[in-house]
Amino acid sequence: MLNNNQCMTAALDIMCVLCSDLQVESPERVTEGDSVNLRCKSSCALTDRATFIWYRNSQPLTERRDRNNELLLQSVRREDSGRYSCAVDGHTHISPEVQLNVMYPPRNVSVLMSGSGVIVEEDSVTLNCISDSNPPALNFSWFKGGTIVGSGRVYNISKISSDDSGEYKCKSINERGEKYSDNVTLNVMYPPRNVSVLMSGSGVIVEGDSVTLNCISDSNPPALNFSWFKENETSAVGSGQSFSALQSGRFYCQAHNQHGSQRSDTVTVTGEAFINTLLYLHIIHQFGELIMMIFLFQFIMLLVGM
Repeated sequence: MLNNNQCMTAALDIMCVLCSDLQVESPERVTEGDSVNLRCKSSCALTDRATFIWYRNSQPLTERRDRNNELLLQSVRREDSGRYSCAVDGHTHISPEVQLNVMYPPRNVSVLMSGSGVIVEEDSVTLNCISDSNPPALNFSWFKGGTIVGSGRVYNISKISSDDSGEYKCKSINERGEKYSDNVTLNVMYPPRNVSVLMSGSGVIVEGDSVTLNCISDSNPPALNFSWFKENETSAVGSGQSFSALQSGRFYCQAHNQHGSQRSDTVTVTGEAFINTLLYLHIIHQFGELIMMIFLFQFIMLLVGM
């Protein structure tokens, strides 16, 4: 036979089995790092021996079996988000689930670039700003170096040029904060351009000597292959960035990389004999009349002597 205390306990336990109004009290939204109290409430007259079980996403929090009807989450994390419910140990009824939504600022912000990563001039490039946040970030800013160049989750560059090369990053913003991504480098490849010939000295070949010609170009990656041609000749007369001209003529170079090639304008290399001939003709032109008068005077004197 049950004594009075046992009867009262049994009656209360029966009341709890029949009572189905267990409810979880919880704030709808909390910020990461806050402390959160969840309370399991019931109109049942529970005994002091009642033990509460807490569930998240229908899975029991086995480490939390409390005689207290409160669940304290200290320094709440985003992993604590979920659907919470409670029950009294030994009874089958579980309260309806309540959603706990943990808000946090953007994190793991990164830039995803379309394509293979090899960017050639005139290509189109798309950059996507990826972030993890709650609520999802809706505001994004794009930077090249320290200068803002765009907004929105996606940043497009159509017909990219070498001027677009540089370091890019995005900033992700939600109501809880903001965060920058790491830099990504856009390295725009392009074929040789502005190809020219730099000539050492005066460009005059002295007998037994040569004139050095250097092929200068702007390209990415830098040109490593160079060909040298003499004007009006189809075959190359040399290779390499530098070329030694042993004879006079008009020369040009052609610079190559994997994205194309370009030739320079021609430069003129002159020989010493040619220079001497030009000097002689210049003297004749300047002093021709005087020379003719001297020659005529000598001829008259010759006739008088006869």
